[in-house]
Amino acid sequence: MCHPAWGQALAAAQRLRDLARLRRVRDRIDREYAQPLDVEALARGAEMSAEHLSRQFRLAYGQSPHVYLMTRRVERATALLRSGAYRRRATGAAAGMPPCVGRRVTRPVRNQEALVTELHLA
Repeated sequence: MCHPAWGQALAAAQRLRDLARLRRVRDRIDREYAQPLDVEALARGAEMSAEHLSRQFRLAYGQSPHVYLMTRRVERATALLRSGAYRRRATGAAAGMPPCVGRRVTRPVRNQEALVTELHLA
C-alpha cells in the first residue's frame, strides 16, 4: 500500500505538468492569435480534451481559452488603430476608390468568410 504522502506528491507533480501545458497553450494563443485557432486545436496540441482544457484554463487564468484569444485579438486591433498603422495600410490599398468601395475592400475578413470566398474562387 502506498504512503499517503506519495499520493500527494504524485498529484502535485501532475498539477505542475498540467500548468506547464496550460502555459504552453496560453503562449501559443499569444503567438498565433491572428491565425484561425479554436479550442479543439489548442486541446489537441496540449494532449487534452477540449472540455478539460477549458475547465483547467479557466481555473488557472480566470477565463476560457476562447475569451483569452478574443481578448488578445481585440488588444492587437486596438493597438493597430491607436498607432494608425492599419489606417495607413488601408488608405494605400483604397487610394483612388470612392469611400464606400474602399471601406468594403479594406474591412477585416472573418475566417469563415475567407473560406467561403476561397471555395467560390476555386
